[in-house]
Amino acid sequence: MPVSAGFNRSPHGRVNGVDRRPDAVTFEIWQTSCGNMRVFLFLLAPLALVACVPATVEPPVPPPTIRPEVTRFLDVVQRVEPVAEAVCRSETPRQNCDFAILVDRDPASGVNAFHTVNRRGQPLIVFTVGLLNEARSADEIAFVLGHEAGHHIAQHLPQQRAQAAVGAEIFSGLARASGANPLQVGEAARLGSIVASRRFSQGAELAADAIGAVIAFEAGYDPQAGALFFSRLPDPAGAFLSTHPPNAARIEVVNQTVADLRQSGR
Repeated sequence: MPVSAGFNRSPHGRVNGVDRRPDAVTFEIWQTSCGNMRVFLFLLAPLALVACVPATVEPPVPPPTIRPEVTRFLDVVQRVEPVAEAVCRSETPRQNCDFAILVDRDPASGVNAFHTVNRRGQPLIVFTVGLLNEARSADEIAFVLGHEAGHHIAQHLPQQRAQAAVGAEIFSGLARASGANPLQVGEAARLGSIVASRRFSQGAELAADAIGAVIAFEAGYDPQAGALFFSRLPDPAGAFLSTHPPNAARIEVVNQTVADLRQSGR
């Protein structure tokens, strides 16, 4: 299973969860194109119950209603994704920069966005419908999208795996040297992997914030307004082994990045 780098990690981790029971409401896959980018939205279509309709009469099918937050999201994606792809190809031309943007419509997934890759190495950025509903502006969505693309551009997933492996080796070696049994050595390795991975994640989040600010800025959005999203997230400051840095530190990184961009005349 691919490791994911998330904006605000969900405990469920389901992507595109669809109820496939016969009595469930139906779904439509609605697709739009922007260069090489693909955006897949699972939109709820009302289940029409038609009674006593003659076989020769076809009842009219109303078009699916697209909510304002979906339209806003698509507008942001069409502006931001090409910029993210261009930055990716400029900074890391050897890796796959063909981003696919997905929406998880399962309400149980919470308010979340994360980056991962599929089996072909294609980068995926997943937004939950909860985040789209929670976002108060296009600037916030643009910044989150840029942030998740930043994880891929900075190649955080392979680095995180490498750090986790080092942590597991160190902790298991210490346990083995202290005379621990195989079960205890295995548990130490698991703990070392978690500690190393989470320590790496804090620095990676700040780096992704800086890259995300650049991408949103170049796409014509205000990263500082986008970073206001942090003010509505639980602050992980002081939390033991938190994967995310304090919100104040993240806002400071965004402010400094934007100041540097403006000073350079961009």
